[in-house]
Parts: sequence; C-alpha cells; structure tokens
Amino acid sequence: MVRTVGVEEELLLVDGQSGEPQALSTAVLALAEGRAEGDSAFESELHLQQMEFATQPRSTMGELADEILRWRAEAAQSAAQAGAAVAALASSPLPVSPSIGAGERHQWLAEQFGLTVQEQLTCGCHVHVSVESDEEGVGVIDRMRPWLPVLLALSSNSPFWQGQDTAYHSYRSRVWGRWPSAGPVEVFGSADRYHQQVSALVDTEVLRDKGMIYFDARLSHRYPTVEVRVADVCLDPADTVLLATLVRGLVETAAREWRAGGPPDPSGLGVLRMAAWQAARSGLEGRLLNPRTMRPEPAADVIGALLAHVRAALEDTDDFGSAEKALKNVLQRGTGARTQREALTRAGSLGAVVADCVSRTQG
Repeated sequence: MVRTVGVEEELLLVDGQSGEPQALSTAVLALAEGRAEGDSAFESELHLQQMEFATQPRSTMGELADEILRWRAEAAQSAAQAGAAVAALASSPLPVSPSIGAGERHQWLAEQFGLTVQEQLTCGCHVHVSVESDEEGVGVIDRMRPWLPVLLALSSNSPFWQGQDTAYHSYRSRVWGRWPSAGPVEVFGSADRYHQQVSALVDTEVLRDKGMIYFDARLSHRYPTVEVRVADVCLDPADTVLLATLVRGLVETAAREWRAGGPPDPSGLGVLRMAAWQAARSGLEGRLLNPRTMRPEPAADVIGALLAHVRAALEDTDDFGSAEKALKNVLQRGTGARTQREALTRAGSLGAVVADCVSRTQG
C-alpha cells in the first residue's frame, strides 16, 4: 500500500512594490474563503503577515504538485485582491515589526513567551506521511532522526533577517529553535514512552497543549501521520515536491527497518543539534554531517547518501528517477537562500529580492 503524503506551507504576505510584510491575513483569508468551492485550504497563523494552506493527502507526487501550485495561485489571487502579494520566504528579508493575531491562543502565546513570539515571523513547510499505528510512527521517528538536518539544508530559504545577511542559509531554524519544545528528540523506543514524554511536557504547563509539541518530527495530534516539521518553506514549488518525496521515502525506509527489528541510530541530542546547526549555517554550499558517521563531508556527498538510503522505497513508488533529477537540479542552482543572495547581488536591494521571490513563488 502506498503511503499518502500531504503538505502544509506557510507564506509571507508582502507589499508587491516595496517588499515589506503586510498585516493583511484577515482580509486575505476572508477573500480566499469567499473564492473557495467547499472547505477552504487556508488558515491563519501566529502573525498577521502570514497565512498557511494544507493540501489533501495524496498518493502520487504529480497530484501533490498540482495541488501545491493551485493553492499558491489561489493565495496570490486573494492577496492581490487585498492589495498585497505572497512570497514563499521563510523569513522576511526586510525589517518588520510583526503583528500578532487577536485570537485567544495567539494572545496566550504572546503573554507566555514574550519576545520569542514577537520574533517568530517565520514560514516553514510541514510534511505529513501516513503511518499504520502510533507504534510504527514512533519506530519511524526514532530511525529518521539523523537524516532530518539534511532536509533542512535542502529547504534552506532564510538568509536574511531584519534587513541583514545572517551568514546562515536557514536562519528561520535558529529562530524557531527558541521554542522550549522545538528541535531534535531522543530515541523513544515505543509509542507508550512517546506519549508519556509528551504528557510530561504538557503537564509542566509551560506549553498550552499537545499542539505545541514542536519536535522536528512528531506524531500528528490531528491525523494518523508522522509530521516532519524541520524544513523552511521552499521558494520553488518543485523543491516542496522533492522534499515531500524524500520525506515519504524516509518514512517508508524507517518503517521497513523498524519491522525488521533494526535498531535506531544511537546519536545523542548534542550531535543532532550540531548537525542541525551545520545544515542551517551552510545549506548546500559547504559541508554537512553525514548521518551515517556524523562526520563532515561535502554537501553533495551527503545528498548522495540520502538518495541511496531511500532508493528502494522511492523505486517502489516510481519516484527515484524524478527525485534524482530534482536533487541534481537543486545542487546545481542552489536553494532559495542562494537564489535570494544572487537576486540581491543583481538588483542591489532587499525590496527587489522580495519582488523576485514573489514571481518565483508560483513556479
């Protein structure tokens, strides 16, 4: 049985001329809902300068690609009606003072976490892959851990922050890591232990509920899926499809290892944090930690190791050839972070960078 896969993408609302973020999500979402036939795919987010959409669970990557393009186009049209544009940027290149949504949950977060919330205007991409049970899901999470930083490097799309070049390829991940429940996790070993750990975190009352379990990969609290949350939103929609392809391949590969009784990778949290930092810092431009050795190697070699790791699973869904081609393309042209820096070199202003990214968001 082929596992289904779905994607949640967060998008930045910007002024189409200046590139400055615009706090217009309430108006844009109302327009999107009015345009929708049936249930809307769009939701509000923590800040009024962003919005999110979620695809349906899909069995083929072609279906998923079509839906991603559809919702990006719908978001762009609704934003245009409200006098704005959408950009698949994981952070705003231009300075911004984010506006927090008025909902009860958002206000609780603002009171509880202060400046951390104020500075969380970041856009990620979450990939859901179906699993047969919580036991299988936890077995998958335990065995995927060392590969998640490679996905972060592939998706890196946030080099600028408050008008400055951060020297990182994914500064979003550094900002996101300020949440107390975010980041890599230990080996759980069983679904019971996973749920015990989640309950223990919620029982501290530092977190509002299970929805604030921000692990890099978690059991979804809403769907029968493993949810991988490590990635930046990708500038090119083709990279979102590639990300989803690789995540499904990793889930299937890990599930096969779990069923065969293979042990999870023993890497500790400290080393996994180093791998995530390195991925955020260099993207695909330098070295990454090879998940098999946790030693630095050229990014292209680590990408090759990832592809080899999931090859059997991708071949079974007829995705290997397209994934191999897409990975070569990303290695050649670079991720969204490189695209943004190259746009700044050409145009000389961050506003022009945003304008370029607005046009690229729809592919």
